[in-house]
Amino acid sequence: MLSKFKGCFLGLTIGDALGAPVEFLSLTKIKKKYGEDGITDFDTWAGFKAGSYTDDSQLSLATAVGCIQAYQRLITKGECNSVNIIYRRYLEWIESQSNQFQIRSPNYTCLSALMSGKMGSIENPINDSKESGGLARIAPVGLAFPSDMAFREGIEYASITHGNPQGYLPAGFLSELIAHILEGKTLGDSIELSMERLSIYKRHEETLKKIEKALELFTVQEPIENSIREIGEGWTGEEALAIALFCSLKFSDDYEKGIQAAVNHSGSSDSTGSVTGAILGTLLGIEAIPDKWVLNVENSQTICQIAEDMFKIFKKKERLSFKKYPLD
Repeated sequence: MLSKFKGCFLGLTIGDALGAPVEFLSLTKIKKKYGEDGITDFDTWAGFKAGSYTDDSQLSLATAVGCIQAYQRLITKGECNSVNIIYRRYLEWIESQSNQFQIRSPNYTCLSALMSGKMGSIENPINDSKESGGLARIAPVGLAFPSDMAFREGIEYASITHGNPQGYLPAGFLSELIAHILEGKTLGDSIELSMERLSIYKRHEETLKKIEKALELFTVQEPIENSIREIGEGWTGEEALAIALFCSLKFSDDYEKGIQAAVNHSGSSDSTGSVTGAILGTLLGIEAIPDKWVLNVENSQTICQIAEDMFKIFKKKERLSFKKYPLD
């Protein structure tokens, strides 16, 4: 089980770091720069060294820390508003953006929403954005909550910055999907169960249609890049989720090939790499991730430690140091 927690965290940060150098390149330009197979290993980008991740991983780690602090408060105080705690972690991330070394191609929607001084919600949307930033930071929710709670928590956290249902419903879907996998279900069963939950929510049709397209393309013998192009470019939540599901299904036993497929397209390669990495990392565990990436991704030891802490608190029901995770 610990292997799956580490696999999820390292999986998403490695997928993010692999896709970062090609996020704004067309597939034609990717192949021109890296060869016919596209990018297959870490590379430098925007002045950052190879293995550096983007805002997707920064905010995923903020989500994880917020989940830990929320649980610590619940078992200590007997009450907790987890959304407010997550929101404060995101505001801390905004403050970190004053450091030029922490500015990692941040999502415009996240920046503008968090700088507005207002917290969005499902009932009171802060905008009508369906960009993929709400989805790309949400995988840790599936590690923190059981499958019957993860969807709701995921959409609440994503709606802090993304007001369109296609901006927050994919986040709920991913949260529940990760939770089901962690509970021992197959990838196919986890997708089916998460689709059932998705269909309960208003304005789910667009996201559901993209997921169904991914499932359809998974069964077709077409070049991977053609299928991804048919799904979209991953700039929006429903497209990024569908690309990640397609790549995860195509390479359900091969983490390396799965994220390489997920980042080699004309679109939001870091987000699709991150979401695919989280799914396959949880499904296959850390042992399936090449050592070269585990050792060389940015802040690998810190990432593993947060994964271990989440495992201790959410699976072993241990209390962690309040010095390390202080209550707000």
